[in-house]
Amino acid sequence: MTDPKSKAHDGAQQRDELTTTTVSRRALVGGAVAAVTAVGALPAMAQEKHQPGAPTSAQSASYPKPPFPKQQQPWPGLTAKMTPRPDHGEASYRGSGRLAGRKALITGGDSGIGRAAAIAMAREGADIAINYLPDEEPDAREVGEQVRKAGRRFVALPGDIRSEGFCRKLVADAARQLGGLDTLVNNAARQISQKSILDISSEQFDTTLKTNLYAMFWITKAAIPLLKPGSAIINTTSVVAYDPPENIIDYACTKAGIMNFTKGLAKQLASMGIRVNGVAPGPIWTPLQVTGGQEPEKLPEFGSDTPMGRPGQPAELAPLFVALADPAFSYTTGQIFGAVGGRGGP
Repeated sequence: MTDPKSKAHDGAQQRDELTTTTVSRRALVGGAVAAVTAVGALPAMAQEKHQPGAPTSAQSASYPKPPFPKQQQPWPGLTAKMTPRPDHGEASYRGSGRLAGRKALITGGDSGIGRAAAIAMAREGADIAINYLPDEEPDAREVGEQVRKAGRRFVALPGDIRSEGFCRKLVADAARQLGGLDTLVNNAARQISQKSILDISSEQFDTTLKTNLYAMFWITKAAIPLLKPGSAIINTTSVVAYDPPENIIDYACTKAGIMNFTKGLAKQLASMGIRVNGVAPGPIWTPLQVTGGQEPEKLPEFGSDTPMGRPGQPAELAPLFVALADPAFSYTTGQIFGAVGGRGGP
């Protein structure tokens, strides 16, 4: 679920597929945000020449726009039951070895943004461990297939991150089965739309904060002793951290907390050589939206109020996670990168 707010550092050169030169921040925002490649099954797209991570003209134009069919799923929802089905880059993302040898743990890696990040990182050469809820096993199996097809190790670690004990075990198991850990993506989230604060129960508030904030704190705390210089932590915040809607105030306050946590922790860990950054998505088409994240009557028009007139697809965010995990971005820390479709964000 990247963030154009600072000027490019003078002299920084954009990295292409033949080099490992550190790219400038402007290159990251200008190039990586749009970095979704063509679907290979479409002959016209397949003929286009483009670098790994570069878009084709037809790809972005083909993404679905509202109205969408009315639909709702019980939490936590499944990708296969969504209409239209989200694009995670399964048929489009092309790697170039940017993360060769990296070992990543991704929470919420079975679907949505986490799934897109897992697929992209695997195709860039990283071994992947994902956390998800047991009910999401069908989605997790699909991610495992994609990671293994990329020739990388895949570790499935189901469980509820609202438990501090499980969070500690999750990190330990990921590091043991991957043979180490150098990339942590705190992505899992819970969002429940309510028209009034009077409708937000203490149980809902507790669930939202524990899933979005407490788990990030517990998992990060467990991971830091295992991380070596050059490691990266990437947190998924949101455009709502900057402009909170009236219907998801508990979710929005957690995302603002994640943004501040990211910036503060980056300062704390900089001397250890560990970078901490965040991605702030706008409206993205994921199971989060069809399982109570949006009001059912408003879901068909989800994303229509952006200048692009549509929600983003998870595949459109994957290159940002790759870039922030890439050791080439060694001077980028404490930053939030927005991918919001043209309105709001950092």
